[in-house]
Amino acid sequence: MNSTIRPPDDDGFYLPVADMAARQPGGVLAERRVTPAAFGRLPMSVDAWQLQYRTTDLTGAPEAATTTVLFPRGDHRGLLSFQCAIDAVTPRCSPSYALRLGARAAGSLAQLEFGQVVAALRRGWVVSIPDHCGFEGRLGAAREPGYRVLDGVRAARRFGMDRGTFGLDVGLWGYSGGGLATLWAAEVAADYASELPMIGAVAGSPVGDPANALRRLSSGRFAGFPIMFIAGLRRAYPQVDDVLVDHADARLRAAVDTAERFTTVPLLIRLRGMDLGAHLRDGVDGLLADPRLASVLADIRPGGSASAMPLLIQQGMRDEVISVSDVDDLVDRYRSVGTTVDYRRLPYGAHLPLEFWTARSALDWLQEQPNAKVEGLSRTGKRDVLT
Repeated sequence: MNSTIRPPDDDGFYLPVADMAARQPGGVLAERRVTPAAFGRLPMSVDAWQLQYRTTDLTGAPEAATTTVLFPRGDHRGLLSFQCAIDAVTPRCSPSYALRLGARAAGSLAQLEFGQVVAALRRGWVVSIPDHCGFEGRLGAAREPGYRVLDGVRAARRFGMDRGTFGLDVGLWGYSGGGLATLWAAEVAADYASELPMIGAVAGSPVGDPANALRRLSSGRFAGFPIMFIAGLRRAYPQVDDVLVDHADARLRAAVDTAERFTTVPLLIRLRGMDLGAHLRDGVDGLLADPRLASVLADIRPGGSASAMPLLIQQGMRDEVISVSDVDDLVDRYRSVGTTVDYRRLPYGAHLPLEFWTARSALDWLQEQPNAKVEGLSRTGKRDVLT
């Protein structure tokens, strides 16, 4: 029987150092060797480290974040940042905890995605797995997941200099909520981390329009998703709490509080069939029309800025969680600002199985991208030779 490990909110490794503000973004603050494991029980024989590093939050203030870096055997193809579909606010769903030997994180989506990490390692990628929601579980916040992803890449490259990692090309990959974090990284990269040799980003079934997703999933078997989303948003946008007080009854507010404690799958089961509109003073449309929430939802909708690298977006036409029409519109927004997008609409696949069915094509696409070691990327995703 494996001994358990302490979750992030009871683990001193996650506490920021005193002089964090003086460090450069991506600067390593602390490091430790760890043992990754499937479902917290089956250890993986791989050289793995966790890095705490300096990054930036939504307001521009410095903060500490954590990534887990895994080094494959043999030659290294490149550095791949894999964004898990965290989709929760409890720290037990952070991949730095959920993917470690001894973790008690049953129901976290990161544990279901362990095979994606293994597939990337087998192709020779060094894999960085950032806690892109941050220590506070700020699920759904705009831009700052991108900062955490890119600073995690910076930290991994600096840490890996002795392993030959520093000069490696960088790719990004994520699905669903991880796909949204991947898109934020792609959008902010040109301004925030222009020195990184990015080759491309793959976003599978990303949340193309959070407002539409909240409306569509507000009742039925996936009602837990918008409740988790609201729980994360109120941590990043304090005005969301005021909106809840003005619109939601006691039962819905209690459900949002419950989301603070549960991993993703148990919460979805617990809230299955709930109708959010029945617990809102003016229904779901009234909630979304509140100017305080509407401004937040406008801020967190991706596609308003050009990606700093080519994108592959994969979306199932029968996806029951993410609407294909929302992703169609997202792709149109990216293309309208000059982003190069390879968009693949797939006529098959429910939401969760689609992630595994598209894994091979995601890795194939990244492997096919041009070498970026002597190139930079403009705001439009066009390659510029560095001088």
